[in-house]
Amino acid sequence: MLSYRFCSVFCVKTWPPVSRSELLGTQLGITLFRSDLPHRMKLLFDLFPVILFFAAYKMYDIYIATAVAIVASILQVGYLLARRRKVEPMMWLGLGIIVVAGGATIVFKNEMFIKWKPTVLFAAMAATIGIAQFWFRKNPIAFVFNNTITAPDHVWRKLSISWIAFLLFIAVLNLWFAYYTSTDTWVLFKTFGDMGLFFVFIVLQIFWLLPYLPDDNADEPKKPAAEAATIVHDASSGGGKV
Repeated sequence: MLSYRFCSVFCVKTWPPVSRSELLGTQLGITLFRSDLPHRMKLLFDLFPVILFFAAYKMYDIYIATAVAIVASILQVGYLLARRRKVEPMMWLGLGIIVVAGGATIVFKNEMFIKWKPTVLFAAMAATIGIAQFWFRKNPIAFVFNNTITAPDHVWRKLSISWIAFLLFIAVLNLWFAYYTSTDTWVLFKTFGDMGLFFVFIVLQIFWLLPYLPDDNADEPKKPAAEAATIVHDASSGGGKV
């Protein structure tokens, strides 16, 4: 759940046209967050169900935590609808999966249902990217950047393939934690581990796209050669200010 929230924060539809220094500067997180909600409030809003899930698990058990996550997810979508804000398709998908898998976990007292939830969600995300890329010939990663970065088609294609491979990797890794580790370990991975992997993956993709970002000095007017030579001469003689 957290990994989807984290991914949705970065992969928003309206990326700003950033330069290299803006993307790598101290405002990295804020630069990438762009929505109709205040940036920090949006981040907290997206992580709202996850924070409550983790807190409820630590205070009670997996079943109470699952119920809390279901209610929080429903309230989250309900709030957006009440405020007449757009609910992204992946949020609808995540809500449907948490209701079905979480409901089965509570009814049958079997925590494996909720443990399968991230795997189903990641596999669905990978399938969505794959269908868009190879069936409809539309690159969803390029659409996410909203034409603010101009890159060759083969670059966007490789990015789509890397996202598919990464999402499937996380889906399988989640099952390994679900079946071969304790519930405590799985909750920690689900809450913090996959988020860290997503962060590293996204940062690597940002560096991959750096050559195609606008150059900071691209729009600065160039000084004539004579003016530049005069400035250098004045500076070397101590009579000018630089």
